[in-house]
Amino acid sequence: MAIVLHENKQKEEEKLFSDTGIEHTDLGKPDTLRYKVLTMVLDERYDSAIQELKEFMDSPSEYPDFKSRVSRFVNHSVDLIYAIKAKRSFPGISSLTRAKQQELREKFKEHLQELQYSIKKIEKNQTDLRVTDARSTIYVVRATWYSIVAVSILGFFLEVTGGLALTSVIVVDDLFTRVSDWLLRFANL
Repeated sequence: MAIVLHENKQKEEEKLFSDTGIEHTDLGKPDTLRYKVLTMVLDERYDSAIQELKEFMDSPSEYPDFKSRVSRFVNHSVDLIYAIKAKRSFPGISSLTRAKQQELREKFKEHLQELQYSIKKIEKNQTDLRVTDARSTIYVVRATWYSIVAVSILGFFLEVTGGLALTSVIVVDDLFTRVSDWLLRFANL
């Protein structure tokens, strides 16, 4: 009888936290940090989720200010995982009143959604840095292209004014001299 009551209490405690309010699509793609951490938290592998966040933070990044931008979100996510762990493993939850159980369940959902939001902010910062890096690369390529075009136009202009213009002056002068000579010969006839 005591075993059956204990099992019923465990099932009741599991039911309290089975509805997380997170859809499968909210987890993101399977290769993302959000998917890894949230699935670990939902599977009650809190230490693995915290370790995953710490490894993510310690991994080298190609963006110099990435760690400074996301460190507060990572630290907040770790705190949220500890809070979720405390809410889920609350001893004697079945002995609490229904209102307290509901309050505990709502706090769990809030923490889980805040964790999801915090990890989304980490991913958004990472995406923003990628976009900024891509934009700066585009700016460098455009500046290089504009410089090449400007130098080419300047070279063409200098070639035209230095070479072709000088030649044109000589040709026009020669033409003017020939026409003048022809007119003088025609007038002396």
